[in-house]
Amino acid sequence: MRTLNTLLVLGLLMVLIVPGVLAVNIGAGVDVDVTTEDFAPRVWLCGERVVYDDATEPGRVSEDGQELIERINNYAFEGEQVKWLVLVMDKNKIDQNIDVYGTVGDSQGEGNDIEVNCLRVGYQSEFEECNARLEEEHLEWNSELMDFFECTLTVETPESMYGEFWVTVEAQDGDGLMGTMDENEYWFFNPVIALSIDGELTFEDVRPGTDAYSSTLLVGNDADDGSGVMLDMFISGTDFYDSSSSGARCPDTNQLSLTNFAYFATNGAYSSLQDPRGDNDSDILNDAEGYTGIGYGIGFNDPNPFYGDYEILQAQPVGPYFVANVLAPGAEMAVTFRLNLPEPCNGDFDTGSIYFWGEAI
Repeated sequence: MRTLNTLLVLGLLMVLIVPGVLAVNIGAGVDVDVTTEDFAPRVWLCGERVVYDDATEPGRVSEDGQELIERINNYAFEGEQVKWLVLVMDKNKIDQNIDVYGTVGDSQGEGNDIEVNCLRVGYQSEFEECNARLEEEHLEWNSELMDFFECTLTVETPESMYGEFWVTVEAQDGDGLMGTMDENEYWFFNPVIALSIDGELTFEDVRPGTDAYSSTLLVGNDADDGSGVMLDMFISGTDFYDSSSSGARCPDTNQLSLTNFAYFATNGAYSSLQDPRGDNDSDILNDAEGYTGIGYGIGFNDPNPFYGDYEILQAQPVGPYFVANVLAPGAEMAVTFRLNLPEPCNGDFDTGSIYFWGEAI
């Protein structure tokens, strides 16, 4: 009887222990929800931002495709170019789904009209010059997240580009998120350049063998307001003839030579009295009275380049230019002409011209 009770107890213990032996591990699942930030592209201007001249009308210094070093104000003409090197970063991905382009429009920031797509150029040595940062974090180069793009905007014809515009570089990823280069620029494209001439060049009843002086003309820069166009000023002319059959002769033939004309100009603190052309070997001399001769020409730089001889005022040189010879928009030069009429001379010489020229610098 005692033995039977023991077996029953042991059997009960085994029954109680078995469940613990069968359930060695137990666990429960937790759902995971990870949302990746939709990172808008970032754009940084790097070490190269250059303006290039065009082939249509090269300036005094720069030729086609060369850096337009003389342009100091915010205007550009058809064919001229602005080029930027930019670094673009997207923490989502920097694959071919990202578009980088130059935009032109009426407002700062993103969303203006796309004018030119930028070219992906790979890693460039100017990375340190980009100063790429996210808030206070200074970024290191990472080819998985970054790439360089070169953007070259060419100014189009006035039909599609005329007036003042904001210009910048933008990037847009495959999700439509956009980033913009901080350095927006403000340009006046294809401004109208014009000269104003106030006054008449008339010499009446001049006695042969004497000097006569005209009334003073005002020659001004009449370019578009707000354009900032600076004009380098020049003068040229032709000989003069009597349009009637009057038997003119002055002194040897029916022609009044341009060499009998000279002018005196003032602009701000400068005048023809400071012009050094009386001291050099130029064919266009400045005489003791301060009057300067006029060179032949019926078109700008025709027949020869005007630079060095045909400037209205050669005073206060800075680089290749004469500060006294440059007019800002709305500014004017005062110009007085002198005629040294030969002796003998007969006829009314009313055919011929004196030209004023202004070249945007």
